[in-house]
Amino acid sequence: MSKGRARNRAPVTISKERMYEVIRQPLVTEKSTLGSEHNQVAFKVAMDASKPEILLAVEGLFNVKVKAVNTLRQAGKTKRFKGRPGRRVEVKKAYVTLEEGHSIDVTTGI
Repeated sequence: MSKGRARNRAPVTISKERMYEVIRQPLVTEKSTLGSEHNQVAFKVAMDASKPEILLAVEGLFNVKVKAVNTLRQAGKTKRFKGRPGRRVEVKKAYVTLEEGHSIDVTTGI
């Protein structure tokens, strides 16, 4: 028995409404299109979304099998707008690796 921290169990199901809340929009950038060569798709996701929730949402919405989910939080930059300091919005991104033989076309709607 390991003495490490107990891992949270993935929820067995997730509602259709929560799926649409978790997956905000696909990311279409240079980096994400390079990832498509390795069977990866990038999404902007909700800040409170966990990796198991993202996995279930992608599998439920796109009918694909997910191999792995990697996430990152991008802090908002401080910028100046018309001479006044402002702050960009923080974003959470998810890079989803799909099983062989599965693919998602992000240019079409769901």
